[in-house]
Amino acid sequence: MSDSQPGRRVIFGSLIIVVGVLALFDKLNIFNFNVFSLFQFWPTIIVVIGILKMTESKNRSNVLIGLCFVAVGVAMMINNLGIFHFSLRDWWPVILIAVGISVVLKDRSTNNSTGTYFSGDENTNSNVNLDITAIMAGNKTVNSSQDFKGGDVIAIMGGVDLDLRAAVIQTEAVLNVWATWGGIEIKVPKEWEVVNRGMAILGGIEDKTIPVPASGKRLIITGNAIMGGVVIKN
Repeated sequence: MSDSQPGRRVIFGSLIIVVGVLALFDKLNIFNFNVFSLFQFWPTIIVVIGILKMTESKNRSNVLIGLCFVAVGVAMMINNLGIFHFSLRDWWPVILIAVGISVVLKDRSTNNSTGTYFSGDENTNSNVNLDITAIMAGNKTVNSSQDFKGGDVIAIMGGVDLDLRAAVIQTEAVLNVWATWGGIEIKVPKEWEVVNRGMAILGGIEDKTIPVPASGKRLIITGNAIMGGVVIKN
């Protein structure tokens, strides 16, 4: 199973190193470099969030969410550079429309093995694959699948409480998480082995589970926590 997280860590680590080297050259008077001048480019973070979301996406609705992040980030960047004035207060209806379209696309992509939830819902199900999205709201899901495979969990300016303590993994399940300005809490059975392959940027992915001997039942966590948090516990 391929894992793209190390490559992404190299990219972001390299960017930090480059900024540090330039700042060091400035301190050594090799050439002038003002770190604070980079703050006007902070919307680049939003653009990167969108690009990451699109590159790891498996469905059309997630691609649309990524495009929205890219569009907002580019617009804010242009505003900071003084090319034209942009205010989120002026464009919030467009953002709402994009969110609505993502919900429609997500519903159309739903099949019998996947449950799709949006915003402030409480659900109990036995779906093999999960597809949970919480945007500016909360979601609480209890899953009792006897052949749990994984799925996608997204929290953007919202929260997801996922209870898997009644679920069963035959061998291995992969749960892809995405938390941006929000949080995801995942409760797992005590006999599951949790493997954290996620990446945190200005956020955190915390594995609070008690380590267990290899049981042949592994839950692999992939994805990103960007200015958000993910907690796994048993």
